[in-house]
Amino acid sequence: MRFTLAKAFSLGILCWTGDVATAQITSSQPQNSVTISSQPQAADTAIVITNPSINDPKPAVAEPAWLIDPSIVQPRLQALQKEIQLTYNSVTHQFVEYFAYRKPSFTKTMMERKDLYFPLYEKYLKKYGLPDELKYLSLIESGLNPKAISRAGAGGLWQFMPKTARIDFGLRIDEYVDERFDPERATEAACRYMKQLYNIFGDWQLVLASYNTGPGNVRRAIRRCSGGQTFWDIYNCLPRETRGYVPQYIGIIYMMNHGADHDIAPEMLETAIPNDTILVNGFLDIDKLASLSNINLENIQKLNPHILTHILPGSTRNFPLRLPREEMAYLVANRKTVFDSLSKVSPSVIEQLAPAPEVMVASNSNGPILTEEETKKGKVTVEEDIEDVVINKKPKKKVYVVRRGDNLTSIASKYDVDVYDIKVWNHLRKSTLHAGDKLVIFKEVAVTSSVKYAKASNVERESVHKGKARFHFVQEGDTLWNISQRYGGLSIDKIKKLNGIKGNVVKAGMKIRVS
Repeated sequence: MRFTLAKAFSLGILCWTGDVATAQITSSQPQNSVTISSQPQAADTAIVITNPSINDPKPAVAEPAWLIDPSIVQPRLQALQKEIQLTYNSVTHQFVEYFAYRKPSFTKTMMERKDLYFPLYEKYLKKYGLPDELKYLSLIESGLNPKAISRAGAGGLWQFMPKTARIDFGLRIDEYVDERFDPERATEAACRYMKQLYNIFGDWQLVLASYNTGPGNVRRAIRRCSGGQTFWDIYNCLPRETRGYVPQYIGIIYMMNHGADHDIAPEMLETAIPNDTILVNGFLDIDKLASLSNINLENIQKLNPHILTHILPGSTRNFPLRLPREEMAYLVANRKTVFDSLSKVSPSVIEQLAPAPEVMVASNSNGPILTEEETKKGKVTVEEDIEDVVINKKPKKKVYVVRRGDNLTSIASKYDVDVYDIKVWNHLRKSTLHAGDKLVIFKEVAVTSSVKYAKASNVERESVHKGKARFHFVQEGDTLWNISQRYGGLSIDKIKKLNGIKGNVVKAGMKIRVS
């Protein structure tokens, strides 16, 4: 983006004119605080920057920077606004453009995935009397990836830290189960937490900021900014990542409702698997249950992402296990036979069957997937601040001239971008290319956390797309189940097919291809 918000802030007052509101940043407010007032229509839209300095009153003029006309975005946000204020200003506009033009594939993925979780979110938001539009928060928290874990150790759709989840909200976290990854339990906990935050602040944008950085940091920001009462009052006193959090939330709400207006549309909608629940008491080998019941193991995994291993221990009591409803006919008809066979597994083998817990850390690289323990030891670097990613860092633009034999897949692989993004950037309806065609490629300097998490849940698709082989060396206690979870939910059937494995047993020392 040629014009950055940082330049406007360094000069003083930012405003644009046209059939749109005027956003003005005055020296009496924090630099990013914005007030909006209506303006009469002007012939052209422009961005005008004036310097309020007494010593140098000369105005500076910047060329128009927006890819999307502000006069389109602002009234649409007004129309979408319900209980939570959807502030329109240059910061939120940049996030609209981020999701529309810099990461259209992420927006498309969210459109495809939302029906998996939105009905669940809506149920609990209604139960706790919370605004329905809070369902969009999970998109920027986790990219709707129930197995996402941040570099700080926050996990699940709603990104709870282990201590908060366990102590404050009673979620189970042990070597067998992590309920932060249970969509049902985590969503209810998130609703309880947001209700608590609203009781503290009484302002939904401050609730969002608190969800990201904690209520203590928001209180400190309020004190440092002389008692400011709104998110925009305390904008400059918040941690840098949190400054971009509320604008990011507003940007994704806009795109989820107006993506089609910017040539972004879902292709394959994901929907929840209809399921029923059985209560487990005692030891259970989930692999064996699937085999004896003729139930697809991968579907059990999808329905129970909070189960970290392929077994539940002998101490299990009244554990709800979700099973695909359409595949339960055999189990229902042969319940006694199946559970008699399952009960013959000796409890003495539990320790041998249970691997050490490992939880996937969302990664954008082709390097190793680190365990939660490794992240605590400082083996990973801290993500760049979201404000820097979107506002201060321009994507690198390249014009690629198509050569004979090129196709979109090979070009996307060459620049490590998505085919869908290339099509959106170049307004391509079809995938056909001709030698000599010119394609615009934007290479991001960095991406938001939610984009990383969304990609991590599609590791299998992306690895095949890029044609890069990756391998895992089997350790003691490894099973096909936990290996599949370690690599972003790669299906067990896919692992077996890639490696010519006929049974379900792997041995320590084996080299397993995972892409």
